[in-house]
Amino acid sequence: MTKRSIIKTDRAPQAIGTYSQAVKVDNTVYISGQIPLIPETMELVEGEIRLHIRRVFDNVQAIAEAADASLAEIVKLNIFLTDLSHFPVVNEVMAEYFEQPYPARAAIGVAALPKGSQVEMDAVIVCD
Repeated sequence: MTKRSIIKTDRAPQAIGTYSQAVKVDNTVYISGQIPLIPETMELVEGEIRLHIRRVFDNVQAIAEAADASLAEIVKLNIFLTDLSHFPVVNEVMAEYFEQPYPARAAIGVAALPKGSQVEMDAVIVCD
C-alpha cells in the first residue's frame, strides 16, 4: 500500500491556495511551486532578481529538509521565469546550492506568476 504524507514547515511560505507545501508518497517528495515569499511576512522579497532566486531556493530547501531530504536528492527541478534573460542568474545562484550531479531541469518562460513574482520553482525529490 502507498504511504502518503503531507509535508509542512514554518520555514517556508504557507500555501496561498488549495495545495500543500509538499506531498511525500513512499520515498518521493513532490514540492509545490515556490515563489520568493518571506515565510514570516508572506511578502515577496525585495531587490534584484538574484535575491528572489535565492529566496525561492531557500524555500525549496526548507521544505526538502522538513521531508528529511536535501537539495542533493532533487531529481527534477522546474523553473518558471517571467523574463528568460534572468536564466544566467538562475545558473549562477543554482551553483551556490547544488553540486554535480545536477538534477534534471526545465526553465520555462511564462507571462505571469502568482503575486507578480518573477520566478517560481517546483521540484521532485527521491529520498535515499
